[in-house]
Amino acid sequence: MKAVNIMFAVMGAILRVVVVVVVIFMIFRGTEICYDYGYRIFTEPAISVGDGRVVTVSITEDMSPWKIGELLESRGLVRDSKLFALQYYLSEYLKDVRPGTFELNTNMTAEEMMAVMAQGAGDEEEDEEDEEDE
Repeated sequence: MKAVNIMFAVMGAILRVVVVVVVIFMIFRGTEICYDYGYRIFTEPAISVGDGRVVTVSITEDMSPWKIGELLESRGLVRDSKLFALQYYLSEYLKDVRPGTFELNTNMTAEEMMAVMAQGAGDEEEDEEDEEDE
């Protein structure tokens, strides 16, 4: 009987140690992932260096920052759509991005793209202004 009790006590101690190690590992790994993602929010580089390629995107009024991020990711302008949405919510362009058609480049950072999208309603509004001037 004593041998069985000792065996259960040892197994219980080993199990507790394993659980503690797993919890510590999960906390460490989670912290590492959160730090990396937080760091990328403010330092994410452009997709390409140099000339890049120009991509035309159309933003509609009903698009959320999450949908805009998905569009930009599908067009090869950003690496991570969720990261773009977080960058948008933490940027100075919050609520400044307007609907329209924009020419963006793969050598632009997310902040530079937001600046272009915040300047106006894109080509559609510029065309209307050009017609009024004539």
